[in-house]
Amino acid sequence: MSLDAVLKEVDRNLDSATDRLLDLLRIPSISTDSSYANDCDRAAEWLVSEIQSLGITDVRKAPSSGHPMVIGHADGSGPHLLFYGHYDVQPVDPIGLWDHDPFCPQIVDTAAGKIIKGRGASDDKGQLMTFLEACRSWIAVHGELPCEITLFLEGEEECGSPSMLQFMQENKRELTADVALICDTALFDSRLPAIVTMLRGLLAEEITIIGADKDLHSGFFGGAAINPIRVLTKIIAQLHDESGKVTIPGFYDNIPELPLNTKQEWDDLGFNADAFLGDVGLNQPAGEADRSLLEMLWSRPTCDCNGIYGGYTAEGMKTVLPAEASAKISFRLVEGQDPDVIRQNLRQMVRTMLPSDCTVKFSELGAGKASRFDTSKPIFSAAQTALSEEWNEPVAFVGCGGSIPIADYFQSVLDMNSLLIGFAKDDDQIHSPNEKYDLESFHKGIRSWVRFLAEATS
Repeated sequence: MSLDAVLKEVDRNLDSATDRLLDLLRIPSISTDSSYANDCDRAAEWLVSEIQSLGITDVRKAPSSGHPMVIGHADGSGPHLLFYGHYDVQPVDPIGLWDHDPFCPQIVDTAAGKIIKGRGASDDKGQLMTFLEACRSWIAVHGELPCEITLFLEGEEECGSPSMLQFMQENKRELTADVALICDTALFDSRLPAIVTMLRGLLAEEITIIGADKDLHSGFFGGAAINPIRVLTKIIAQLHDESGKVTIPGFYDNIPELPLNTKQEWDDLGFNADAFLGDVGLNQPAGEADRSLLEMLWSRPTCDCNGIYGGYTAEGMKTVLPAEASAKISFRLVEGQDPDVIRQNLRQMVRTMLPSDCTVKFSELGAGKASRFDTSKPIFSAAQTALSEEWNEPVAFVGCGGSIPIADYFQSVLDMNSLLIGFAKDDDQIHSPNEKYDLESFHKGIRSWVRFLAEATS
């Protein structure tokens, strides 16, 4: 097997690979907004066509209870690898902060090199395409892939993967492989190749406080009638104490302490906490006061209000007491926490804080447990070697503050270990205006997967 020939094929076709990524970025596949359902379907169709262009004919758009999945199979000997990525993207709000149309991607020259700007460039279309392009180059040189590969691409990750659990249970036999490869993470400190060994889980809930049966004139009813915004903000304010700890009963039950050797490994990474916050205009960590910043990000749970609304929010003033006020609350969960229990405890806490004139409505917006991965498996050694050779840097074993529900499902439904490798950078502005992906990340990401395929099948 000629690894050098495949790497040269990657280099030779970088421009055409980049053009294909730009084509995918032009599709506004926003999964959380039903008005973009046709675009999500179009993105799935596009991926089916691209996978077929690799020479993989066993591929289909698979219906789910939500947006479609894309599943492809390539036969081969040796290990059976499943690659997972997602083609859906976050909403683009606030649109006024974008430098250009978020679905008209651009290649921009910067002092640090060329970048690809557009919604989904880093999360997760650019990452997804690194693996597809690695497969393309491998097949172009060798005529086939070096092992059996299943491609599994979803369109609902950005809205909590609500269809995923049922779909995986119904298609368990087809999706089970030796290991799952997930490309939805980042380099460490934007410089070192990283393998994620633990992921936080996610719980999302919408809380709506309901007062009067209509909006009320604040001159006629102010001071006499309850204001749902006042009630809601009081509840939100009491979700944390002065030290940054979450006050929901039982929130920290069953959470194991970080092993001392892991804590030392993280300390040895030389993470610059001041620069991390300074890059976004901040300087004071806001989490638990007795924890390091990496612990806050990787191994400790969080509670955050992600959006709050009620009453009149347009230009100018309208003096009303709103009939309703709502907030979207999310939690990043760690090992030992059960999202269902925390949801129940949150709801009970809110109910005990309601004035008699108010009622509350809860809406579930997604849930998934935290995940930890067994790094003693040989596949991790293969990944270490491949990444170190491509990036000429030692590989960092890291935690990840984000949540990837599919990792928990691979463990709980398919009994599969996951290997999380990604090439994003801290400044990619994922979920924010002006999202970008370094061309170097895209290029070296493709080369990294080529090297991984060679190591994993040697």
